[in-house]
Amino acid sequence: MKKIIKNGIIVTAADTYTGDVALENGIITEIGLNLLAEGAEIIDASGCYVFPGGIDPHTHLDMPFGGTVTADDFETGTIAAAYGGTTTVIDFCLTTKGQPLQQAVDTWHHKSQDKAVIDYSFHLMVSELNDKVLGELPQIIENEGITSLKVFMAYKNTFQADDGTLFKTLQVAKREGALVMVHAENGDVIEYLVEQALAAGNTDPIYHALTRPPELEGEATGRAAYLTELTDSQLYVVHVTCAEAVGKIAEARKKGLRIYGETCPQYLVLDQTALEKPNFEGAKYVWSPPLREQWNQDVLWDALWSGSLQTIGSDQCSFNFKGQKDLGLGDFSKIPNGGPTIEDRFSILYSEGVQKGRISLNKFVDIISTSSAKLFGLFPQKGTIAVGSDADIVIFDPSIERTISAESHHMNVDYNAFEGFEVKGEPVSVLSRGEFVIRNKEFVGKAGSGKYLQRKRFAAEAPRPSKTAISGGVV
Repeated sequence: MKKIIKNGIIVTAADTYTGDVALENGIITEIGLNLLAEGAEIIDASGCYVFPGGIDPHTHLDMPFGGTVTADDFETGTIAAAYGGTTTVIDFCLTTKGQPLQQAVDTWHHKSQDKAVIDYSFHLMVSELNDKVLGELPQIIENEGITSLKVFMAYKNTFQADDGTLFKTLQVAKREGALVMVHAENGDVIEYLVEQALAAGNTDPIYHALTRPPELEGEATGRAAYLTELTDSQLYVVHVTCAEAVGKIAEARKKGLRIYGETCPQYLVLDQTALEKPNFEGAKYVWSPPLREQWNQDVLWDALWSGSLQTIGSDQCSFNFKGQKDLGLGDFSKIPNGGPTIEDRFSILYSEGVQKGRISLNKFVDIISTSSAKLFGLFPQKGTIAVGSDADIVIFDPSIERTISAESHHMNVDYNAFEGFEVKGEPVSVLSRGEFVIRNKEFVGKAGSGKYLQRKRFAAEAPRPSKTAISGGVV
């Protein structure tokens, strides 16, 4: 049935205006004033903003890590995402050295099939780049529409790739129109600092942060930026936490490099002292990179406003405190890394950003949705409210005040990283391709209704550097 959203304030990354939005057959068919409503279902958005659905570019659902598996799978995770105003997630498909890339992709299709309640896509991890992998990558990009490749510079002996692999991945990405993503920390030095800390008997959760200092994030970010410049390729730095990394990204962008950055809600509102909580409670806040000293929050907000950072991902990677996080009791290096954040990304960015004057309403939409759609080959299908775009809509009431709590959240995990946090503004209804997933704060969606998205190749937004660069192994 045709639906018309009336009486709301429509907000995109570029515009704010009053109007009606007509939805039919999964897409936006008309935008205007006083649209004819004959035979249509009327959705009253009085007092609310009408936003494009949020795009979360960074999730880990049903992911094995540290001897366990994340508590949220593609069903519980996407239900929580929908409650939080997100209508598209891009999850990380992990590969195993020596195994075909297609096997890894098939595994992730199996994990998500008949479970996701909103649309989804995958990034592909690259841990090695030999002749076999080089032969597979173009086919994966073309046939699966996976146009973003993830390289870990950390987690030595688990996920970490060497600089040569990163360099070759950047070359392939330039040639094939893909975007390279990096987890930027110096894994070799971190491994040594962890060994030193444990040898000295320093086993509490706070040492997770102390053995991963911000200088090692800044160093790795700068190293990745230099390799990107050398290959004239494109780079996206995930979960940026600190001034050191922001500075390297801003410096590279001033040179005209195609380098982009993402931060996460936890880094905008939480700080390193959370890891010092007694009775092992600090383990709840163990993720990588770690929380930083509080003053870094202002740097991150400024970077979002100025455009040095373009997106906000949840880095959803939930583990229960009891039975999973406590695997690291007595050894911080064995605490599964990650936290439950997918549901509160939207509200925290709005409440702490727009409500407190740190970002504008249009910048909010850009950060929460539009920039990710553009960078990851989904725009204008996703990321905006326009005729012909998917009818992914969030009806958001800016007047609602609530307290974040594990008692009321919808993630399949026994704690909330933002427990007790007061926020203003909440999604009340969420539509995915024109169908309600959340209606008046109640889940009305269906497992398996989410659609796998094949994405377009990366489209360069920034000018190339003027110097001659290495693009394929030959100068």
